[in-house]
Amino acid sequence: MPIEIVREPVALSHLEELARGMFGSLVKTVVDVEQQIMAIGGELHADEEAMLLDLGSGQRALWGINLYPEQRGSAAWIEFDSMTNVRPGQGNRSRSVEDPATRAQIVEIVDRLVE
Repeated sequence: MPIEIVREPVALSHLEELARGMFGSLVKTVVDVEQQIMAIGGELHADEEAMLLDLGSGQRALWGINLYPEQRGSAAWIEFDSMTNVRPGQGNRSRSVEDPATRAQIVEIVDRLVE
């Protein structure tokens, strides 16, 4: 499936379709916290990240997550886990998004972009 850049709200049912077509229950996603957009539908977070970089996003603003459409409304809806998040130079030493403010920003963007 081709990677999609989400600038306007997308239906939850679309994410459910993507999940079924790729991994069964999850959609890999990269969120640009500065431009407040996200890339979805890639096989790897790195592919989505590369597309956003090509479109002018800054590396420091990109964070990889997994969305579980069937879990919308629960804490399991967003999983902050991606190898692209390992950034010791930014103080993020794990696959998770460690900064609570950045996590909150990601949740806000995802909630706005998924109907």
